[in-house]
Amino acid sequence: MSDLSRHAPLPDPRSHPTPVPPERSVAGRCDGGEQGPLGLIAGAGRFPFLVAEGARRCGVAVSLIALRGLADPALAQLADEVCWSGLARLGGWIRRLKRRGVTRVVLAGYVRKSAMYGRFRLLHHLPDWTSIRLWFFSLRDKRNDTILSRVADEFARHGITMEDCIKYTPEHLAPEGVLTRRAPDAAHLADLRFGWPLAKELGRLDIGQCVAVKETEVIAVEAIEGTDRMIERAGALCPRGGWTLIKTAKPNQDLRFDVPTVGPDTITRLVKHRAAMLAVEAGRTLMIDRAAMIEAADRAGLILIGVGAEGPR
Repeated sequence: MSDLSRHAPLPDPRSHPTPVPPERSVAGRCDGGEQGPLGLIAGAGRFPFLVAEGARRCGVAVSLIALRGLADPALAQLADEVCWSGLARLGGWIRRLKRRGVTRVVLAGYVRKSAMYGRFRLLHHLPDWTSIRLWFFSLRDKRNDTILSRVADEFARHGITMEDCIKYTPEHLAPEGVLTRRAPDAAHLADLRFGWPLAKELGRLDIGQCVAVKETEVIAVEAIEGTDRMIERAGALCPRGGWTLIKTAKPNQDLRFDVPTVGPDTITRLVKHRAAMLAVEAGRTLMIDRAAMIEAADRAGLILIGVGAEGPR
């Protein structure tokens, strides 16, 4: 990776599309080989919109299962078929998709996992038998990869393949290099080099994707609460600010689910809680509304960089 301490004359990401990493180029190509509609299980956030828009650009019909209380109702305008469903209704999802002739499905959008541990969770979510069997009897643990791998297995058992969630959104992957006018100095780079392997280890253990670092000390790590809450905690623990948030993919990231994602709201929270830099893994992190992210970061003097898979040098 190039020296991040120098603000190299990179192409302006606001006027040039992100180059698709070579290993993802096939997944992002519309080659006319798609068969049948795409099933889209949609949670919260902008990511489901990007998947639906990308699929439609490829001429693929979208059969949407929108999760109640999470998915944006406006998403229905991008779908050919729509069904609203509860979160813990895996058996129902499978039956609906099979009736529609769907053999491929993508999971997109976030779900607050902490909701699965709330009071009266069975009454709140009203899980079907398939979900009950998976949650209480089939899982060796409740980490994200374990849960979603079993969900993928259950889909596959019924002839439905879970596809990479970035298949239709390769242009939204983070590019490598400094993306903002402000570049990292020696102290920022020291924190980045210190925190990067720690973030990777958190991912390997399937604990979280982020670590907050200040002066080569860990301020906070992400767990079940998610990135937004972790940013708030880091700001409270480091009130003088100047800390760095590092967000990476897992070492063996399964691109069917849980891909690192950042967006304008991430920038807003980082600025509010006095962060100095956001570092993400290039080619493996989704940047929602990248131009808006860069503009907001520049206004606030926040550093935004994409780091190559080999890590910072």
